[in-house]
Amino acid sequence: MEILFTSAGAIRKKDLTLVGQTSLWMFPIYGMASVISPISHHLKKCPALLRGAIYSVGIFTGEYVSGSFLKKHKMCPWDYSRAKSNVNGVIRLDFAPLWMFAGLTFEKVMELAGGED
Repeated sequence: MEILFTSAGAIRKKDLTLVGQTSLWMFPIYGMASVISPISHHLKKCPALLRGAIYSVGIFTGEYVSGSFLKKHKMCPWDYSRAKSNVNGVIRLDFAPLWMFAGLTFEKVMELAGGED
């Protein structure tokens, strides 16, 4: 997902190589998305907008905690400090709709993969 997102950024720069990138640190961070499946069991009767908002807050929390830890040890692969809506350079509040969509997408993927019991 991150490689697709960073490759799309190349399009804005008119870089047709569409090089995307990520860091090995991102694998355990994105692995935290596995908590969406058990959470979704409790939220299944809630409207999609509310579920998406909850997922967004959870993703922001995970991103903030992991980003702050990595930044403290000079290992953070991202820096949002130039964005207007950044919080300590490790999260961007304007990404909330993206994280809502990602959370709802992960929810659906987990459901299709048999994560629903």
